[in-house]
Amino acid sequence: MVELARIEGADEAQVAALARMLAATARPGQTILLDGNVGAGKTHFARAFIRARQDDAAEDVPSPTFTLVQTYLDAKGVEIWHADLYRLTDGSELDELGLLDAMADGICLIEWPDRMETVPPAALWMSLRPGTSPDLRDITLQGDPSHWPDLRRSVERVAMVVASGWTDAGIEVLAGDASARRYFRLRHEGESAVLMDDAPPGSTAAYLAMTDWLRSRGFSAPEVLAAEPHAGLLLLEDLGDDLVARVIETDPTLAQPIYARIIDLLVDLAQHAPPDFVTKLDGSALADLVAMFAEWYPKAAGVDPARAAGIAPLIAQLYDQLAGDAPLVLSLRDFHAENLIWRGEAPLGILDFQDAVAAHPAYDLVSALQDARRDVDEALEAEMIARHVAATGSDPDRFAAIYALLGVQRGLRIMGIFTRLAVRDGKARYLDFMPRVWEYIQRDLRHPAMAPLAIVMCAIPAPTVDIIQTITAKAPVR
Repeated sequence: MVELARIEGADEAQVAALARMLAATARPGQTILLDGNVGAGKTHFARAFIRARQDDAAEDVPSPTFTLVQTYLDAKGVEIWHADLYRLTDGSELDELGLLDAMADGICLIEWPDRMETVPPAALWMSLRPGTSPDLRDITLQGDPSHWPDLRRSVERVAMVVASGWTDAGIEVLAGDASARRYFRLRHEGESAVLMDDAPPGSTAAYLAMTDWLRSRGFSAPEVLAAEPHAGLLLLEDLGDDLVARVIETDPTLAQPIYARIIDLLVDLAQHAPPDFVTKLDGSALADLVAMFAEWYPKAAGVDPARAAGIAPLIAQLYDQLAGDAPLVLSLRDFHAENLIWRGEAPLGILDFQDAVAAHPAYDLVSALQDARRDVDEALEAEMIARHVAATGSDPDRFAAIYALLGVQRGLRIMGIFTRLAVRDGKARYLDFMPRVWEYIQRDLRHPAMAPLAIVMCAIPAPTVDIIQTITAKAPVR
């Protein structure tokens, strides 16, 4: 085992905060060995961990000193074993207790692990030793880094939670996105906040700059409550769970008024000159981005990558022809129904904007209306395009052509990203979105101005069930 992290001078509240953070991300098959003298805080850690996993159904968690083992079910039905081996006289009794079998399928918290004949090689060893005063503990965490790759980051997140005054908060993992970024909701005494973990912290500075830019102009980006930018950790205002995608799924009649609000938001954004710190997404940059499709999709689909070689330069050429002289506006880029919060009469909440660029006004419009994650009715799409054209005074025919081009570019890049996520990162779930994205691309290619692209695309196979299965088979097992 190697030392993964160390915490010095932790009080009871901080020990419990560590337990809740580890509980938030723990998965079946993980074992934590709790080593320390009587009164070191082993049971205190286990109790906080188990209660965090049980959420609203939390029950009393007595010490298993006399029963040796106590079992619990968490809110998702995962079995948690809490063992105290202090009174264990023979290591072989572990098999009789069922603890060895439980390590394969449950989550195990084991006090006095020195009583075990063999320490599980994949376990996390947590030592709690006296600190500089009787009520403080020094904690050392040891284990195999390949089994606990997130451990050091978990400790850094705990430090952020404590430093920002949320030590006693419950911690809940929120659904992430296709990036390595992670989000956690903190809850305490009726208040909530969101911890954003941008690891490695490559886009934290951009996020902070865009937050300031948006909020200073009246747009509803989350307020930054606390920041450790060098660590890539931010504590943000919680805008709630009413993602536009969920709201429309619950009540489809809201699709038209919500999308109208989205168009109005884009029109409002375009009234402000883009900040000088964002990059320009011109024809050359669009071509560079779509090159990811040629790099990943054809080979993964089992065809010659040379078939896609002409796509990127053709997109650059068409962009220069159709929109080379068009003024650029701020584009939030990853602009879709799962990054927008419905707040009733209040302005739409905006999420995930750290990759903002200066782009053609149609770029975010395509992103919203040709959403990889959900179907947007074609008639509604046409209505919203017309609304945008009318509000901005754009030439309808010229706008339709560039909209189609950006739709093809975005769709192909998304397919390249989804393929890479599957083949390189083992995240194959995004492949399910490919048929929808392909249909958007085919719709855009029907525009007369896309004829040169349509010819090249004839050589690219559609993401059929068989091809998606082929790509899935290439995904590494995680």
